[in-house]
Amino acid sequence: MARKQRQPEADPNTLEFRAAWNELAGHPLFAPMTERTYPRPEVSVTMIDKPMTALSRVSVDGQIVVSRARRLTREEWRWVLAHSLLHLGFDHLTPEGEPDEASRAAACLAVSRFQRAVKLGREPDPLPELLPSADEVDLAERWRRHGVPADLSVAPDLDLTPVRFRDGHEPVWADRFALGLSAAAAAGVEVAGGARESVDGRAPVRQPWELAMSWFIGSYPLLGAVAAGFTLVAEGPLARAWDISIAAVSAEAGEIYVNPWRSMTEGEWRFVLAHELLHVALRHADRSGARDPYLWNVACDFVINGWLVEMGVGVLPDGVLHDPEFAGASAEQVYDRIAGDLRRMRKLATLRGHGAGDMLGEPLPWAGRRGGGVDLDEYCRRALLTGYAYHQSSGRGLLPSGLVAEIRVLEQPPPPWDVALARWFDEHVPVVEPVRSYARMSRRQAATPDIPRPGRHRPEEAVPRSTFGVVVDTSGSMGAELMGKALGSIASYSTARDVPAARVVFCDAAAYDAGYLRVEEIAGRVRVRGRGGTVLQPAIELLQRAEDFPPSGPILIITDGECDVLRIRRPHAFLMPRGARLPFTPRGPVFSLR
Repeated sequence: MARKQRQPEADPNTLEFRAAWNELAGHPLFAPMTERTYPRPEVSVTMIDKPMTALSRVSVDGQIVVSRARRLTREEWRWVLAHSLLHLGFDHLTPEGEPDEASRAAACLAVSRFQRAVKLGREPDPLPELLPSADEVDLAERWRRHGVPADLSVAPDLDLTPVRFRDGHEPVWADRFALGLSAAAAAGVEVAGGARESVDGRAPVRQPWELAMSWFIGSYPLLGAVAAGFTLVAEGPLARAWDISIAAVSAEAGEIYVNPWRSMTEGEWRFVLAHELLHVALRHADRSGARDPYLWNVACDFVINGWLVEMGVGVLPDGVLHDPEFAGASAEQVYDRIAGDLRRMRKLATLRGHGAGDMLGEPLPWAGRRGGGVDLDEYCRRALLTGYAYHQSSGRGLLPSGLVAEIRVLEQPPPPWDVALARWFDEHVPVVEPVRSYARMSRRQAATPDIPRPGRHRPEEAVPRSTFGVVVDTSGSMGAELMGKALGSIASYSTARDVPAARVVFCDAAAYDAGYLRVEEIAGRVRVRGRGGTVLQPAIELLQRAEDFPPSGPILIITDGECDVLRIRRPHAFLMPRGARLPFTPRGPVFSLR
């Protein structure tokens, strides 16, 4: 019996090419150019064995030729074929004058810009991230005078050989392309309205970072609740403009910024997104205090990456900070250990890149929607605690002890700033307690008037009264809302502590002594002077040397942190806006206004 002859296996490169062409041929944008329902000729493609200099060659009769010697992926073949079709649609095959290298390069650049805008495939040979935005004609004129830039010079892919057509059978490719644009726009409206899944009929291609984010929400409850409140922003130009190598996060905006031009697997993106989510959930940006922000970011990265490796979440990308020597250490402990080698540590790179932390304060300027409307601290605390409870109840494995300890700390949130400030007043501004004396009988015991009881009163003799000093930064960077909230709080606590007056000094580039002000004047009738630079040390010296200010009187400094280094030789504290940092390590407590 004769053996059945084995069929040769299909070339994977050819299969990818055919799949890419079938996808483009069914796209509404190119259907008028590829379907036979329109007047002939229609576009056709041919794959040859002979190598070619250009990725493809297209002629005015709609013939596209590619070489089998090029080994490309489906998305790259999709870009090559769409590039040729767009040359036809842009009417580049019927030039008005004699074509030259500059006009060919300008035509290819115009097509490439359009492809990036509508996301038609992936460039086989990546062009620069930012392409010139000038008009095609202007670019050609400029390049004729100065030459075509080397990174924008392309091999000729336009076959401008004249082709003779019968009268009435000339393919007006630009008109067909206009019909395709109209059809694609209508399909886009249907996609937005939910009438169809995608413009070209294909299932939408999900990027690996999108798949990674969905995995957290659907399969990893520890961080799923936190991930649900964040938006992924994958904008290449934005990442390049802000030097984001891999990713960064803005807790205030509720956004995670990823670099879509960074080639990584879904497992690596899981690791990266878990890293950024833990930064936010554990409120690392607000815990830096007076530490160096970048070194604090590096210390937190070492701790988080160690946890993720131990838990097996995703795949550790190349070049990411990880050191087994820091296993079991807290971020504060790691910071203390690396702070002694500043020169080497500043050369390390976070997920954002060298010399820049991946924990951003303000949202980046992009055209998307902004997060907001929810208290961030409360949201992160509840989301992480809820995720931890689900993780434990579902038996998803053990967590590092350091991570569990930090999560449990969230169950006991720190006291509000006003409560902490009240405790500081209790410690440094004692209240004058009334005394009991039979010299004045109590009138509150009407039920037993026959039993004498002492009354409470403050002694009439002269006794020292508590006071404190207030240094108000009145530089141009200080906002009226911040000063109003701080002075109002000081006034209310002073009233509660029975402080008759406080010594107030306004200071910007010079100190303005307002003297002792009554509490009610501090609250709302103070005329703020200054609004110049920021040098607060003269105000501190004025209080420390004043003869009418007690040697042990505490000082409360209201500033936004943009000030000089202060040297204070008595009890003191700082009132600052949330997220502000001092340029030095304070010895007194720092209260953050919320």
